[in-house]
Amino acid sequence: MPGYPALPPYVLRDRDADLVSALSQARSDGGLVLVLGEPFAGKSRTALEGMAEELADFRVYAPARGADLRGLPTLLHGRPERYALWLDDLDGHLGDTDGGLEPRMLAQLTALRVVVLATMREDAYDACRRDDRGRVLDLAQTVELAREWRSAERERLRLNYGADPRLAEAARSAGPEGVPAYLTLSPRLQGEWWRARRADRHPRGHALVRAALDLARCGLTGPLPMDLLLKVHEGYAEVTGMERESAEDARAWAVERRYGLLRLLDRVTGDTWRAAPILVEAAGRHEELPDVPGPVWGCALEAARTDAAYDYGEIAAKARVAFQRAADAGDTSALHNLGLLADSLGEGDEAEHWFRRAAEAGEPQSVGRLGRMLAERGEDRAAEPFLETAAEAGDTEAATLLGKLLRKRAARWLKAGMEGGSGEAAHLFGDLQLGRGDVDDAFDSYLRAVDAGYAPVAASMARVNQIWNDNESATVWLRRAADAGDVWASAVLAEYVRKENHTEPRRVETVDRALDDIHYGAERGRALDATNLGVLLEERDRADEARPWYLKGYELGDAYGAFRLAELHKKEGDKAEAAAWYRKAAALGHPGARRALGEAPQPESSGTEPAG
Repeated sequence: MPGYPALPPYVLRDRDADLVSALSQARSDGGLVLVLGEPFAGKSRTALEGMAEELADFRVYAPARGADLRGLPTLLHGRPERYALWLDDLDGHLGDTDGGLEPRMLAQLTALRVVVLATMREDAYDACRRDDRGRVLDLAQTVELAREWRSAERERLRLNYGADPRLAEAARSAGPEGVPAYLTLSPRLQGEWWRARRADRHPRGHALVRAALDLARCGLTGPLPMDLLLKVHEGYAEVTGMERESAEDARAWAVERRYGLLRLLDRVTGDTWRAAPILVEAAGRHEELPDVPGPVWGCALEAARTDAAYDYGEIAAKARVAFQRAADAGDTSALHNLGLLADSLGEGDEAEHWFRRAAEAGEPQSVGRLGRMLAERGEDRAAEPFLETAAEAGDTEAATLLGKLLRKRAARWLKAGMEGGSGEAAHLFGDLQLGRGDVDDAFDSYLRAVDAGYAPVAASMARVNQIWNDNESATVWLRRAADAGDVWASAVLAEYVRKENHTEPRRVETVDRALDDIHYGAERGRALDATNLGVLLEERDRADEARPWYLKGYELGDAYGAFRLAELHKKEGDKAEAAAWYRKAAALGHPGARRALGEAPQPESSGTEPAG
């Protein structure tokens, strides 16, 4: 840590008194003192501290691993200085034939009152005891040092917090692996994790661990489901090369035990995990580690909202600080995140403030959110431009809401147009009502279109009659719509004819009821009903009775009446008369007549209502 010595202050261990006692005896008599323990138990540091206390006036010889020690007794013989032989990892200095330490050499050194201070791992100790090299271990004063610290040791550690922040971190974060292991391995694990971000190493593994680390930085220090980590880790766009590593390989790398002790991801229970505490503690000192991204904060807030183990308000307060800092740095997405956060806390005015600022900065998601807020409180007209902008940017929800608002406004004005006598408005208003399931109200609106002589209402009238199972009336309207070029009506009419040719004849009372209904409209002067009555009669093979009704429909302004007269003359082979009536129908705008004459259909005009 910058500004602090390489090693933190030494904290007394419970076995220090035993070690000092052994060294004191060896100072008087010479001999071997062995500090024994698991890897990273703090053996070397404890032994060196003991040496500094008890053998401060000794000269120390520290040979390299495997060095030939056979000449050492001769070299030290007769010298007035006192000597200590430092053998860290004693198993690398044992042996009878290659100049290693063995009983005879130890006896020679002891005779010279040389203190041999050594350390050794337990596994190496057990291995050496199984062969001849281990004979010298019988001559040692052994002090065993546990890796996990006892309560008294941790209390002494607590009392030294102020001397070095690394001790405080170790006290908070060191688990069964012990404080020395934490202090030793922390920088190693942090460095390994950080370097793994490179594309040729373990970028996905790095991102997976970072997901757990960032969520912990957000305040989610408890167990995290692997599914959540996998979701979050995909969002680190700056980590390149993740496609080269599978999720399975990334997970295996992240949970692998390092140095036989520590993992980057620690399992809690089941398939839940957390970032190694040493990484979480080191995150605050990491100069290159970016701030937690906004989407990760979003995931943290969502998890905190649904998990009673967390205080949502506390997580939200931390998120607000992070979002505000990012917004001050120019991140416009942070403005949107501030809006979402305020909205989740029920702060409606605050949320609107941030959404509006983000929208002004060009955040499309904020534009849609602001539009929805305005719509929810009834400010439809104010909401529409925001919703339209968001919809054009691909916001499906905004597009849907905008459509609903426009339909609502369209209904208002179409109803006004209908009340003013517009057949087209009555037709469109009826379609809106039918879409809502208001069949009776839709039919009433369609009748007003019929009263206005608006012929394009035919297909809609057919649909209503289908719903009511009045196939006779539906057929008449389908025939009108099909002759005008309606593809749907043509298909349905063809199906009706097919069924009629393969089923029993229609009941007379059904035909009579349809005749009565349409006759009633025709007698009232409805142009469309007059022609429709003719169609129904013609369908019943009563063409002579149909002709005057076609004529009446035409005289009342229905182009379809002229078209049907042309069709009758065509069936009778009177081409000249048929052509004359086609021209009359075409003059009134009937598209079928225009096709019959080989003319292009006339484009609809917003100022006129088609009559055919």
